[in-house]
Amino acid sequence: MARNQLIVALRLGAGIAALGAAVPLQAQATTTPADDAMPATAAPADQAAADAGAADGDIVVTARRRAESLVNVPIAVTAFSGAALENQGALDITDVASTTPNVTLEVSRGTNSTLSAFIRGIGQQDPVAGFEPGVGIYVDDVYLNRPQAAVLDIYDVERIEVLRGPQGTLYGRNTTGGAVKYVTRRLSDRTELHLKGNFGTDKQADGIVSASTPVGNGTLRFGAALARLSRGGFGKNLTNGLDNYNKDVWAGRLSAEVNNDDNVFVRLTGDYTKDDSNPRGGHRLIPGQLSGAPVLAHVYDTQGGLNTPEQSVKSYGASLFGEFQLNDMLTFRSITAYRKDNSKTPIDFDALPAADVDVAGIYNNRQTSQEVQLLVKSGGLNGLVGAYYLDASAATPFDVRLFTTVAGLSAFTNAVAKTNTTAVFGDFTYDLADQLSFSAGARYTWDNRRAIILRQNYLGGGSTVFGGAGIPFGTPSTNFNGKKSFQKFTPRASISFKPAPGQNLYVSYAKGFKGGGFDPRGVGANAPDTNGNGVKDQDEVANFLGFKPESVKSSEVGYQASLLDRRLNLALAAFRADYTDVQIPGSAACTTGGIATFCGVTTNAGKARFQGVEAEASAKLARNLAASGDALTLSGSLGYIDAKFRQYITNIASKPTDVAGFRHVQNTPKWTASGTLAYDAPVGTGRINLNSTVAYKSKTYQFEIANPYLDQPSYATWDASLVYRSANNRWNIGIHGKNLTDTRYKTSGYTFMTADATTGVLVRNAAGNLVSALGKEGVLTVFYGNPRQVFLSVGLNF
Repeated sequence: MARNQLIVALRLGAGIAALGAAVPLQAQATTTPADDAMPATAAPADQAAADAGAADGDIVVTARRRAESLVNVPIAVTAFSGAALENQGALDITDVASTTPNVTLEVSRGTNSTLSAFIRGIGQQDPVAGFEPGVGIYVDDVYLNRPQAAVLDIYDVERIEVLRGPQGTLYGRNTTGGAVKYVTRRLSDRTELHLKGNFGTDKQADGIVSASTPVGNGTLRFGAALARLSRGGFGKNLTNGLDNYNKDVWAGRLSAEVNNDDNVFVRLTGDYTKDDSNPRGGHRLIPGQLSGAPVLAHVYDTQGGLNTPEQSVKSYGASLFGEFQLNDMLTFRSITAYRKDNSKTPIDFDALPAADVDVAGIYNNRQTSQEVQLLVKSGGLNGLVGAYYLDASAATPFDVRLFTTVAGLSAFTNAVAKTNTTAVFGDFTYDLADQLSFSAGARYTWDNRRAIILRQNYLGGGSTVFGGAGIPFGTPSTNFNGKKSFQKFTPRASISFKPAPGQNLYVSYAKGFKGGGFDPRGVGANAPDTNGNGVKDQDEVANFLGFKPESVKSSEVGYQASLLDRRLNLALAAFRADYTDVQIPGSAACTTGGIATFCGVTTNAGKARFQGVEAEASAKLARNLAASGDALTLSGSLGYIDAKFRQYITNIASKPTDVAGFRHVQNTPKWTASGTLAYDAPVGTGRINLNSTVAYKSKTYQFEIANPYLDQPSYATWDASLVYRSANNRWNIGIHGKNLTDTRYKTSGYTFMTADATTGVLVRNAAGNLVSALGKEGVLTVFYGNPRQVFLSVGLNF
């Protein structure tokens, strides 16, 4: 079956290539022709441009923090309208990755709501406090500082934009790979009520209600949305009987807007999400090395015995967004936000009943941010200047229970990472001529990081934080309180040439960086005594636990076009990114104070080079094919990336060794491709939309060290949807199928098995068995993407 899927994907890729290449938002729009003209959430100063663009059929996005036609933006952007997402049955933000080149968005390992995001080879799958993401996630222009609670469910959404490549000038730190923008709908000037339900396999039952109403003359508007999202498990925890991979979410949003449809827009929003899904247990790939427990037949089943603390995720926040058009030239914008999330999670690494390499964890995150912008529009000059401030803290207490090493032993870590960031930035575009424009921008960032880390072994079942007796065993192996400051200048420049109306050829150059910090799982007792005084000073511990910012220099050439009276839309990009001080976080088995335990291992490995090409296309193959007003559309995307480490320094036998030849870039398949065939036609007084998508990914390495058990070979998935909308979209009904071939594919995993320090090849004993590096059973555990899902959607609009 996998071979047949590959053949299908290659044929689709060949068909896309035959069209001439591939790309933009139109490539994702399996909607009616009217839906293709999707206006963006624009500032008042840009509203006329947005409306004009919509009237002309252009796709309007805000990738450069101002509304403009997608074809004019010198950035590789894929955008998804709310209508397109609804037609395709998209359920959460990870669904957009299957049709976006060189992008991976996945639920992180043993969680239900923590996001692992990678764009063009850069990302972060370790959610522990102290590590920074490489892809920025934004909700209504508010940056989410931590990945917890970032698997955003799709409801009440206007569009999602995926920006590829460094976005450090306009979006700041931690966007070296790119950014994902989640934009909610503005409230209507009419009273509206929307009801939606999804009902499907595995007891899926979703209900979404949203409503809004104007007050008085319509300038003041109020809105609310409530979502109940539930699903039974894809499998079972055979030890405690809980559903595995289930979903149990309540979410809501309240908003108030002042909108005079002229020069003032103010929005106050509050949101709350409560996720009581069960802990997600992994699937063991080898028999238990102590118990002999067999490998389970069903990959969504697990046997993990840990269920404390009880799994729960709560996230909430408020934001105040204001835009004021001061005159025809200037618009002032302010974005104020506060967010907080709390997660409790039991992670059973070996996925077996016994307490061995079990982690009880808590994630507490808080952030306050303020951004101000002054937008300028005067003749051929467009741009903005601004300032940004972020104050954030992330606390991650966790117990690693190693009961088979010493009875009742746990390695407890309480890590608090504090971030204080200030930045000033500007970005302007000047039209040198009707066909030629130049853009330049820069950002200067002051980044202050502080870490407070306590690591202590306890007997009696662990620390008191997680219900243990908390009997100290030895002295703390880490007792650290330190800080570091960084300053970075990240410029960007591009030249755009329009050879003809509706076409744009651009060349760009940009710099970006990902913040430095301290490894919260590092063992300070292992720091070298560099001054020879016999004491591990705080400065020595800081140098040992700390890591520097990761920096990138990126260049890109692209071509975007809307051709043949908008029947063919193309976007092509070729890029190269050179990274220095690449951050590689991880954890490995080690010995501390004579006790077998785990140690955080984070290095600025050295250098990496990522280069590749991306293509997206959308072609209206036929109109009035079988009925007057129908349309047949073929869309597709193709991504290729050559990602490799040019230098990867690690200590082997206390000697710095370059192992770049044996390391791979994680979560970055060399090839990604997708093809969507959509047919839209009038039926009765409404319209019907039929779309089918095949998505392909080549081999994916889960970590930098290749692992034949964890790494995912190439695979393809197939989705299809059939949706009918009545006249004026008063009601709609659809049937959606996800992963219809029921393909099993690995998305993440854990390993604590002994491997050769240089090559990474797993070590076997004389009997030919793998050798455990931590714990008695051996840890080789994986998590899988969702199996086949089929659901019915019903919507009512008043």
